[in-house]
Amino acid sequence: MNAPRSILIIGSGPAGTYAAIAAKQHDAGANVVLLTEEACEPYEKPPLSKAVLLGTAEAADAPIAGPGGLASHDVTLERHCRCIAIDRGAQRVVLQDGRRLAYDALVIATGAVPRLIPQLPPDMRNVHYLRNAADAEALKGALAAGGDLLVVGGGLIGLEAAAAAAERGLRVTVIEVAPRILARVCYADVGALVHAAHDRHGVAIRLGTQIRSAEPLPDGRLAVSIQTGETLTADAVIVGTGARPDDALAAAAGLDVDDGIIVDEYCRTADPAIFAAGDVVRFPGPDGSMRLENWKHALDQGAVAGRNAAGAHDVYSTVPSFWSEQYDLYIQGVGWPSGGQTVWRPLPGNRALHFEVSAGRLAYALGINVQRDLAIVRRMIERQVPADPVALADPAQPLAAMLKRA
Repeated sequence: MNAPRSILIIGSGPAGTYAAIAAKQHDAGANVVLLTEEACEPYEKPPLSKAVLLGTAEAADAPIAGPGGLASHDVTLERHCRCIAIDRGAQRVVLQDGRRLAYDALVIATGAVPRLIPQLPPDMRNVHYLRNAADAEALKGALAAGGDLLVVGGGLIGLEAAAAAAERGLRVTVIEVAPRILARVCYADVGALVHAAHDRHGVAIRLGTQIRSAEPLPDGRLAVSIQTGETLTADAVIVGTGARPDDALAAAAGLDVDDGIIVDEYCRTADPAIFAAGDVVRFPGPDGSMRLENWKHALDQGAVAGRNAAGAHDVYSTVPSFWSEQYDLYIQGVGWPSGGQTVWRPLPGNRALHFEVSAGRLAYALGINVQRDLAIVRRMIERQVPADPVALADPAQPLAAMLKRA
């Protein structure tokens, strides 16, 4: 009788958690173990820059594996486990405590880590990088003290934190090196709607500038000098300048790495016993090799990696999406930005909807407060529905009717 298959997963974000659950579902007899450096059950990260900072939720309120945790899926959770090496020849993972754990299949889901600013190291007093629940709790305490907050970075995470702080009554300033906020993820007019919302809530946004230096003051505050020549004084600073893949473990093991672990359409690395998923991977997209950093992608790709580690042969082909909540704005993108024809559908109030059409089909859509429309768009992209740019631009032509006709 064959011994049960041993499947290890490194990383407890959505990719790792769903890899573990999917592996167990595919092979009920396998021993599936998830290794996490943290002390708790895997939890959702999106609330960390939203509800947790607002004080309306705790990280523990949103366990990824559900109320019963990973145990309810018959998955073993090993806490306080830091992996320091992968011995591919012996098929062992080496832990910092000296243990060596054997695997038949391994899934690497180590995610991403914040990009650091040399002038604002994470050990500097009152400087905050937001990666995990402990970071969010520390930042929530800083926001509770009130005062002046400086946010470095006008991307999604920085602006979500700025919105939470403004709603809590802090005086907030955002500095962004680009000429507009959300330049990497939003069209100019969508970014302008978000900018206007921050203006209404008293957030000061400085564009086209960056930090020159930062010095602690005797009273514990920070004096931050920026390229405009201003010196901004803050009780706390949040750095939200993006993330980089946490691929050092894979690189040290000799796996192919290029700003992320290289995987094929089956989430398999160059080593047939090792899979990878989530923010840490570079995978084949519709227009070539790419890397994504969002919850939906991590969850869906993790599930594919887990099933394949357990013996399946599934292709990762999920249509990705992202969302952000700031004040009364729900910003959402669905699909694969293609650089194709951009189509704008005019909508009243604080709503917006853009499409990208490529090769006669809908490839991508971005909107504000149009959740129902974007749910239909997802199905149109999944089914490769032919798209008429004139019809897409006409708000009198319902998207649901276009989907139904197809």
